Amino acid sequence: MLRPHELEIAANSPSPGCSPEAAQRYTRWLATHHYENFNVVSWLLPKELHQHFYNLYAYCRWADDLGDEIPDTQRAIDLLDWWEQELNNCYEGRPSHAVFIALRETIVAKNIPRQPFADLLKAFRQDQAVKRYPTWEAVLNYCVYSANPVGRLVLYLCGYRDEQRQRLSDATCTALQLANFWQDVARDLEKGRVYIPLDAAAAHGLTEADIVERRFDDRYINLMKDLIARTRALFAEGMPLAKMVDTRLSVDLEMFSRGGLAVLDAIEASGYNTLHHRPSIGKAKQARLLGRALVTHLVAKDPKPAANTQEQPAHQFVARSYEECHRIARSSHSNFYYAFFLLPRKRRDGLAALYAFMRLVDDVADKGQNLPDKQRGLAKWRAELDEAVTGLDQCFDGMAALPLTESSSPGAAEVLPALADTLQRYKIPTRYLHDLISGAEMDLTVRAYPTFDRLREYCYRVAGTVGLTCTHVFGFRDHRALDLAEKLGLAFQLTNIIRDVRDDYSMGRVYLPEGDLAQYNVKPEDFVRDEATLGVRELLRFEAQRAWQCYEEGAALLSLVEPESRPALWLLVHTYSALLARIEDLDFAVFGERVRLSKAEKLVFIARARFTRLTEENILEKRDRDRRRAGGDGGRRRAG
Repeated sequence: MLRPHELEIAANSPSPGCSPEAAQRYTRWLATHHYENFNVVSWLLPKELHQHFYNLYAYCRWADDLGDEIPDTQRAIDLLDWWEQELNNCYEGRPSHAVFIALRETIVAKNIPRQPFADLLKAFRQDQAVKRYPTWEAVLNYCVYSANPVGRLVLYLCGYRDEQRQRLSDATCTALQLANFWQDVARDLEKGRVYIPLDAAAAHGLTEADIVERRFDDRYINLMKDLIARTRALFAEGMPLAKMVDTRLSVDLEMFSRGGLAVLDAIEASGYNTLHHRPSIGKAKQARLLGRALVTHLVAKDPKPAANTQEQPAHQFVARSYEECHRIARSSHSNFYYAFFLLPRKRRDGLAALYAFMRLVDDVADKGQNLPDKQRGLAKWRAELDEAVTGLDQCFDGMAALPLTESSSPGAAEVLPALADTLQRYKIPTRYLHDLISGAEMDLTVRAYPTFDRLREYCYRVAGTVGLTCTHVFGFRDHRALDLAEKLGLAFQLTNIIRDVRDDYSMGRVYLPEGDLAQYNVKPEDFVRDEATLGVRELLRFEAQRAWQCYEEGAALLSLVEPESRPALWLLVHTYSALLARIEDLDFAVFGERVRLSKAEKLVFIARARFTRLTEENILEKRDRDRRRAGGDGGRRRAG
């Protein structure tokens, strides 16, 4: 039997006739350690399909390398023939090679026909003999074997066998293959291959020799524009497929299409000179693509609130109020807003209303310098909150809108109708919001906290109340949930306080308890140094341990809220704990650039919250336990 010694991936392959377990370990290793970032694709997919995708990937990876990484043409053909014989043995129920031992399980479980696997081998054999393509149709016919079988195999894995989905998949896969061809013109020339159809080149005044000799001019630019336009049309043709499959698969499909279109964008942005340069997509761009795919998917599953034309005018007024709350929350770019998309519409609306109210109250305390004006502004919000709650019956009898005065606070008339609806719908005690306003009032006059108990009172008001109101929206039956929500609010707020200790001092506020400062021989003015002293680092480590204790105790809330709300809660807790872990990893160097998580990291968290199994064990970001020090019992000001 042929054993390709030339391939790097062959080195770790188990011996022929190995156990299914050993074979699956190998395909999993290959899929997660090769240069494609397949592990990212994997965790976006249903967990029960992971191993099947690993097995499919391993087959394609081996076939591709046999056709592309073997320099001797006849040797490559012989190895491809050997690989097809292994495929035949697999379908006859006697697989030998590790890849086919693993793949046999997938073929049987998903009832996959042999043809797509064989078609791929036909394309790789064609690459050994055919180096030029005279027409556009000839290139498309090559894609029928080189690209389309992969899409069909994925559909088989996911349980789809109908002709309509296969046709749409073919359009997408062909478009992806073409985008790679136009991106890799320079690389393919090095291998002696030209995938640009010669009839299309001739239509723009180019010969085969012009391409081989890499003559870049306006003719080549116009050729690329033509080929890219044809490819975009194929992407558009295949786009409906993402809406016709399981929602967990739709993100992957949309990512593939967005990635292919991004390749075309990169070619255009580079000036179309793929004869000499290979345009690429950076990791930041890939993260943005993932973000767009995720947000599109999450928003599409439940459209934003809109007033029903059959509703009474008062209900329309409330619907418009919810829209304004979403606008305020969206414009804040808060960590909280990302979690909204993981909730059903009604619960999402409730969080938006709460957040908008809290944001506007926070703005009163933050903006301007006149203390009496701020105090009057917060007092006015108290009165308007009470007025909104008192007028609730009138509004929801459909008789009238809420009776707000003409001199209401900025944003109150727009936000309070939705807030009143949320308070009633989720039975949220109004005192939580009064306590939150009291926390904002503390920021106007309290500049230091002598003890942790005094700080805990402040944290309850500005962050514990946030956890309590959100937990009512999430839904719960066990009243232990409220105590745990308050602990998480405290954890969030301590995280913010640790991160923003320098900024807060510059605004005249020191939140860390005076007793703790004295214990570590830290003076408030130490917070304006260029970098943290040893005492400051130890102080912040001590406060971080308090926060971690609250995170670890509060993690139990996950199992107490309604199942449909758990992804949103998981995302919030994971994001804030990851921020604290990042601060610890930096050894509490919080005096320079503000410590934050990247958009790419947040998008990964969103995907995990949406597509993976959520538990109390994985709700907290992993941290270096060796860095932990003894702590006590247990942000920027208000969490968010």
